[in-house]
Amino acid sequence: MAHAGFLLVGSITLSDEGLSGTMFYLLAYGFTTIAAFGVVSLVRTGEGEATHLSQWAGLAKRSPVVAGVFTFLLLALAGIPLTSGFVGKFVVFAAAVQQGMAPLVVIALVASAVAAFFYLRVIVLMYFSEPAADGPTVSVPGAFTTVAITLGAAMTLLLGVYPAFALDWAGSGQFVF
Repeated sequence: MAHAGFLLVGSITLSDEGLSGTMFYLLAYGFTTIAAFGVVSLVRTGEGEATHLSQWAGLAKRSPVVAGVFTFLLLALAGIPLTSGFVGKFVVFAAAVQQGMAPLVVIALVASAVAAFFYLRVIVLMYFSEPAADGPTVSVPGAFTTVAITLGAAMTLLLGVYPAFALDWAGSGQFVF
């Protein structure tokens, strides 16, 4: 829900910068979300998918690669620098500040910090908790899941480190009001 609000921040600016920032955010968030759901679909318990937060405890000890990829994706969703999530939030918030919506940006930044707590909670659980005896296992991904996770994580990194090509693409549209 918070990400929908960040998208709205860019949209309500009714400016080219805000709308191109929103387009970039949609692109970045889409890749990150698809990859994150791909990872979630792999983590299992004896009864099926790991649906309770406590079932993710110790995942880094059982499958460090999956935990590492999921950590990177969660950090992107939180908006940590060098990820597409940071760039997406930055361009949307910058457009809002340009349009005189600084109080709204402050509220959005607070909401982003609150949301980051929930992402960090999962990361701490994966790395700093002992896995249960029947703790999380990771199923072998199929070809489509592997492609989704790999492409999503790669685009999350690429859009975070080198966002210019996507920002130029998002800004090339002509928005008429």
